[in-house]
Amino acid sequence: MKLKSLLVGLGILAGAASVQAEEPFKVGFIYVGPVGDLGWSYEHDLGRKGLQEHFGDKVETTFVENVPEGADALRVLSQLAKSGNDLIFTTSFGFMNPTVRAAKQFPNVTFEHATGYKRADNLGTYALRTYEGRYVSGVTAGLMTKTNTIGYIGSFPIPEVFRDINAAYMGAKSVNPDVKMKIVWVNSWFDPGKETDAANALMDQGVDVMLQHTDSAAPLIAAEKRGIRGIGQASDQSQFAPNAHIFSVRDNWAPYYIKATQAVMDGTYKPSDFWGGFAEDMLVLASINDNLPADVRAKIDETYASIKSGAFHPFTGPIKDNQGNLVVPAGHTLTDEELAKVNWYVEGITDAAPR
Repeated sequence: MKLKSLLVGLGILAGAASVQAEEPFKVGFIYVGPVGDLGWSYEHDLGRKGLQEHFGDKVETTFVENVPEGADALRVLSQLAKSGNDLIFTTSFGFMNPTVRAAKQFPNVTFEHATGYKRADNLGTYALRTYEGRYVSGVTAGLMTKTNTIGYIGSFPIPEVFRDINAAYMGAKSVNPDVKMKIVWVNSWFDPGKETDAANALMDQGVDVMLQHTDSAAPLIAAEKRGIRGIGQASDQSQFAPNAHIFSVRDNWAPYYIKATQAVMDGTYKPSDFWGGFAEDMLVLASINDNLPADVRAKIDETYASIKSGAFHPFTGPIKDNQGNLVVPAGHTLTDEELAKVNWYVEGITDAAPR
């Protein structure tokens, strides 16, 4: 007690306690693209800013953008962990294995990986039910197309992208039995040049409504120039194509980032596989265009409400793949674990699924 009193009297112990009390909880993020992509990475960064605003000076956030999905990701993760970050969010599918390795190397740091499926004691996963937005997009495209040909720009052949292509096609088919889907893969998340080329290639094949799983507004800009319609990806992209833009399916990550950070700060965190969608307001239909026909707008609202309430799930069987195999039995709805393994096209898509 005498030693403690002496330290306090000298201001040493009290000063140390004061510094410790004021130390913010550190949260790091890595992004696969630039924060200015106005798509996927942009919305993750808005989520980071929402987290920062919610907690104020109790939390300190940092981010690294344009991180390649490979060895560089592990290097960046190591730097973030060594810099004192208590929680690190890795926001692209290709960061999965580097995140698993980092979680093993830094057991006192909590990691959260977006869209993956590998977990550990200090590693959880989280995803958006983007297929919900794609199904509404498909319904809309099926009603809007005049050529009965809709297009989809794919990024990488991973389960999330397969799910969303299938959901879009099933949505279109539900309202237009004659609809066809053309797909072009660009093997990139963000490459405006490749995305523009893909959009033009699709339009050259008669596509008059275009969807995308890439992050720039380039496809919508191309659609605007050629007088067709399109749907924005990840963020509100209406400003780039005032006539072509139908709506955007906007990702809203802030609610999850706040929830996960609070759990780690409270010591109640347990790694899990979290999925958020319309019901959690983590997917939003943004800037629905006033130039849509009234019946199309009504169908958008109806389909959205049905999915949000849980009355309808796009992946309820019977569903066959395009090889004739029954992949979802009648009456069965794919579980989240099953959704994470989708690597097939649904019946009616004529392309061979890439690997």
